[in-house]
Amino acid sequence: MIEPAATPFGLALGARLRAIRVQQGLSLHAVERKSGGRWKAVVIGSYERGSRAVTVQRLSELADFYGVPVAELLPGGAAQHAPESSGRLVLDLERLADLPTERAAPLSRYVASIARQRGDYNGRVLTLRLDDLRTLGIIYDESPSRLVAELTESGVLRSDNQVIDLREEQLRR
Repeated sequence: MIEPAATPFGLALGARLRAIRVQQGLSLHAVERKSGGRWKAVVIGSYERGSRAVTVQRLSELADFYGVPVAELLPGGAAQHAPESSGRLVLDLERLADLPTERAAPLSRYVASIARQRGDYNGRVLTLRLDDLRTLGIIYDESPSRLVAELTESGVLRSDNQVIDLREEQLRR
């Protein structure tokens, strides 16, 4: 069967679909397995190539499956990605789920907001910048260095971080 020529919009939409799937570490066949066969690999592949039109309803259902807002799948609807700063902290989102709810809730909400802004939906890790840490210090009413220590002790902050020197004067800038 010959597939129809993809439109520029279809290609851009397909690129967004593929980017979200890849961020989540899923192959086309893994999507089919994870969805219990609801989403066939061949269909997702054709959406990603832009050779098959997707209805608004199916796009909404696919966004739900990936756990992202529909706007993230639309060309031009993706969040603008800010450049990485030199100082980064890597949060283990799977470990975050293990924290007591009352302690994890503010961080979980903040992390979800950052993920939406950056269009980062891998669900396993998220990089925080020093500005994010300052904000979290305000939210938790703790110094950023104390928050780093607590998150490191709980295993939420990865020990393979590049940021070792988190002096208070750095964090106040």
